[in-house]
Amino acid sequence: MAKSSSDRNTIDLFGKTRGRPITQPLPRKEQVKNNKRVQRAKDKKLGLRRLEITLDQESIDKLDALCEDQDIKRAEWLTMQIALLYSKHKGKKKHPLKE
Repeated sequence: MAKSSSDRNTIDLFGKTRGRPITQPLPRKEQVKNNKRVQRAKDKKLGLRRLEITLDQESIDKLDALCEDQDIKRAEWLTMQIALLYSKHKGKKKHPLKE
């Protein structure tokens, strides 16, 4: 198929494709990786630390139900429970978890 300079119907076939311009030079996978690194740095600056735990599915479902009822995130709920338990046992001489 030949293209004539006066042909207005096939300009889009031979030109650059239209659409949203590329604003990020990195592929999506690299963007996500970079964003996670930046978020970890922000959290570290705020004094937050990452914690990984392994729970069975039943416990996770219960935790999710509790968090949904209170409309909070898992980390917020766990932080509240730790603070509550710590405040209850603060006055005792024994370690609160070694009874």
